[in-house]
Amino acid sequence: MRKFEHQPDKGGPKGSARARVQLPIAQPAAKPASNGPSDSHNITSSSADPYKAAREALDRDGFVVLSASLFPSFDLDALRAAASRMTEAARSGKWPYIRTLPKQFPPWPQDPSKGIWGVQHLLHPSSPDHLTFTRSYFDSELLKYVAALIGCGEDDLTMELYNMLVRPDEDFSLRWHRDDVAATATPEEELERLKKPGHHAQWNLALYDDSSLVLVPGSHKRARTETERNADPYEADMPDQVTVQLKAGEVAFYNNNILHRGVYDSSKERMTLHGSIGTTHAGSERARNVLQHGVGDW
Repeated sequence: MRKFEHQPDKGGPKGSARARVQLPIAQPAAKPASNGPSDSHNITSSSADPYKAAREALDRDGFVVLSASLFPSFDLDALRAAASRMTEAARSGKWPYIRTLPKQFPPWPQDPSKGIWGVQHLLHPSSPDHLTFTRSYFDSELLKYVAALIGCGEDDLTMELYNMLVRPDEDFSLRWHRDDVAATATPEEELERLKKPGHHAQWNLALYDDSSLVLVPGSHKRARTETERNADPYEADMPDQVTVQLKAGEVAFYNNNILHRGVYDSSKERMTLHGSIGTTHAGSERARNVLQHGVGDW
């Protein structure tokens, strides 16, 4: 793997989804129903190949949740301890690389006085805990899933971003968005971009239970509907939306151009590692998406 972070969103979740893979089973997104999620769209792989099942779920639904049991080398206790130290340093102004309230997307000012909702650059060598985070980022099993989801060899992978999403100092949310498609894009422009390969994989590793990610399954394959296009940017009840429910230690991979948002509760502890890995096949557009986070400065 060769060297080379993302942006995640006011409103409440509707429904829930557990597009989960448990060796050797993959269970993708469930369509929301009035009384909770349905299991009718879950799929089961009869083979001992969770990598293929995860790829199929991600391609179809735009996200998939992998069971903590698939990553036996993750040291959750060590990661929580390191994450706590990093978060404390960020809130106190001792770590300058932060996501600050109320700004949603980069670049962010380095002043934490109005509160933070994220910590940037977990792999930065000046961090005393960078080796702990490095072990999780380069985890051998995680890299196998990344390569399988992108559809490339592990030797083609390139380092991108590793950040952390934390409990905000006040309730906070991100608007509905696609990471790499402007909200002003026409339906034709959306489809043109969505048809292009992403050449990367993006994930959330929850160190504590996390239900902050809200998305519309399948929206990574189509332009926004008129309802979605005309909705309030913070619409709390988007048609077909689901909330991704993560238990501590679980990993959610999702297409960064799925229609999604974040809803962050200041009363609930949150430390979720937010990473991305690319490939040597990615071009200048992917580089722009990564470098806007300032990772090139170090």
